[in-house]
Amino acid sequence: MAVPLARSPRRRSTARPGRRGALTVLLVPFFALFSLVMVAPIGYAVWMSLFQERSSGLGFGGTERVFSGLGNYTRALSDPAFRTSFAHIAVYCVAYIPVMIGGALVLALLLDSALTRAKRFLQLALFLPHAVPSMIAAIIWIYLYTPGLSPVTGWIEDLGGNWAFFSGDHALSSMINIAVWQWIGYNMVIFYAALQAVPRETLEAAVVDGAGELRIAWQIKVPVIRSSVVLTLLFTCVGAVQLFNEPKILSSRASSLGSSWSPTMYIFKAAFERHDYGLAAASSLLLALAAAALSFIVTRIGNRGKTA
Repeated sequence: MAVPLARSPRRRSTARPGRRGALTVLLVPFFALFSLVMVAPIGYAVWMSLFQERSSGLGFGGTERVFSGLGNYTRALSDPAFRTSFAHIAVYCVAYIPVMIGGALVLALLLDSALTRAKRFLQLALFLPHAVPSMIAAIIWIYLYTPGLSPVTGWIEDLGGNWAFFSGDHALSSMINIAVWQWIGYNMVIFYAALQAVPRETLEAAVVDGAGELRIAWQIKVPVIRSSVVLTLLFTCVGAVQLFNEPKILSSRASSLGSSWSPTMYIFKAAFERHDYGLAAASSLLLALAAAALSFIVTRIGNRGKTA
């Protein structure tokens, strides 16, 4: 006679009421703060982008807010200044991102090399410019770019050269130099911290096999920290798209930059000079969509590199 199998007791929820209460207490402040500083401003920007302020009569009767739907988005996309600002940022990203990521990676690999001495001092020296606010950094470099005041221009002239930092041909490289000076140490610290997770026994085995420092760096260290490189590339791309301080400060001396050189400068001008807040809100959301699309592309490329 077959003995019926005993039924296994139903699984009970492993989360006790006290634990659920603790999770709620910990999560509610986060979601409340996230809604306050992220969701609410984005929602308000979406609402503002749907309205325009129009003057009645000859402009003496005040202004009224009218619903325009997608009119502000159409105005922004049809404005040549707005489209040109994205072209400027695209050129900036093509020139800036390889220098930033490549330079930070090379510096991190050099610091991680057994041949480097005084690593702590070099880390501090390279990271220190990041502690300077970007606006202050731009002002400092304007002084260093100004002929007659800067020792840099004097050194260049003593060597028989002539470099106009504020000219139309060199304004872009001047901006890139400021951004690289401020951020390369920050990215270098991220790469250097990731390199500390590379197994030392793997490096020792490579040395025993006769691999040199260059081969170890390219074939062992860089593949191991690929995820850190992709993450830093993502942050660098998003930051480059939102470029504002450097061109805004340099535009006071470099007339070729103009007041709407970057998308953020265009948004600033629309909001605080023209007081067209609907256009500024729509432009901000279009810039956010562009940054999200760029982030998606970089993430997909990084994930494809992992699986390759």
